Amino acid sequence: MKTNLITPEGYRQLQQEHDQLWFEKRPEVTKIVTWAASLGDRSENADYTFNKRLLRQIDRRVRYLRKRLPELKIVYPHPDQEGKVFFGALVEIENDDGDTLTFQIVGPDEIYDQKEVVSIDAPMARALLGKAVDDDVIVRTPEGKKTWYINSISYRT
Repeated sequence: MKTNLITPEGYRQLQQEHDQLWFEKRPEVTKIVTWAASLGDRSENADYTFNKRLLRQIDRRVRYLRKRLPELKIVYPHPDQEGKVFFGALVEIENDDGDTLTFQIVGPDEIYDQKEVVSIDAPMARALLGKAVDDDVIVRTPEGKKTWYINSISYRT
């Protein structure tokens, strides 16, 4: 089951996606489908077939967003979080080999089409929660246990 947490930025992005699909993309595709349907035989009309499929995809995504957005809880950074890893933290970690990773811990609805983010539901994020700078963290991976050290923690406002 997905966590229902989201950052303010992530919520804005999902709301913008909904609005763009519903108020811009769907009316455009609907016009094309209507025009293509008026041409006659729909079974051999590529414009009709393709855009009808696209319209179903848009409607499916809009239904999902309309159901999901009210379920989400927007989490704003709080001054008491400074110095520890919590939801929304921008974390830099390093392993024994000197490899560093920098990412933000976000909700599962925010990880698509974004780099440098990790879902709160991921093992890495779960292991980091509540830790502070200079703490070592053991993360269980399919290859075995890995140790990471926290170099920095910050929050976007």
